[in-house]
Amino acid sequence: MFLRIYLSNGYFIFLLSLNSDAVVPVKTVQLGEPATITCAIPKELSSRGVHWYKQSFGGTLKLIVTVFKSTEPTFGPEFTSLKFDIGDDSASLTILKADQDDEGIYHCANTERIGVEWSGMYLLRTSNYTVSQLLIESNPVRSGDTMTLQCSVFSDSDKTCPGGLNILWFRTGSNQAHPNIIYTDTNRSNECEKSSAPQDRCVFQFSKNVSSSDAGTYYCAVATCGEILFGNGTKLELADDQLNYAALNFSERKTRGRRKRDITEDSVYSQVKS
Repeated sequence: MFLRIYLSNGYFIFLLSLNSDAVVPVKTVQLGEPATITCAIPKELSSRGVHWYKQSFGGTLKLIVTVFKSTEPTFGPEFTSLKFDIGDDSASLTILKADQDDEGIYHCANTERIGVEWSGMYLLRTSNYTVSQLLIESNPVRSGDTMTLQCSVFSDSDKTCPGGLNILWFRTGSNQAHPNIIYTDTNRSNECEKSSAPQDRCVFQFSKNVSSSDAGTYYCAVATCGEILFGNGTKLELADDQLNYAALNFSERKTRGRRKRDITEDSVYSQVKS
């Protein structure tokens, strides 16, 4: 990918060309962690001066900062020096603490009167949430019982997104290829535990009366930080109606009267529906 700038009738004309085999490098950073983006243009050019831009998905370029040799950095109207650190020779830009809005393509450019050197890097922001789930009752569950699924969400208290958590419950039936949503917790009725441990824990529960058609795999999912994180899934098994046989034992005893009978031990089986 390269960009050329030409001066014509007092206006700058921008021409952007993306080669078919061009690949924008990707850097992954966790929420709340620092992220350093490097500039791939030659060092002799970056040392003279660099313009840093950010481009969100589907958006236009926004100037982050302009750095010229022996001058103080000039930040764009939507950015501040409290969030960024500029490396030596202006060849790197560090986001001090990544948040959910920092994902996008970061460009660096060295502009000259007749052209420009340009490079880009995509910053992929990931969250540090961990989702686990379990079935509180023992498996298999019988038709007519009430089952309760528990979903636990773990996160670092200083690395969470604003707006809280939205919980979704999915189910995949035995003949289904993809899960279907069955319940959403839009009220965020959760119980979060603050502790001195490295991670906080929020607990969500989903209960329902089980019928014969409810077998399948259940998933809890957490919508936060612009992404949906799934639990590992819980397979619900339904117990078949079976015939249990209870043995009734009668021990040998003597009868009253003139005649005595020997009654051998006998067993009578009663059929009981489970």
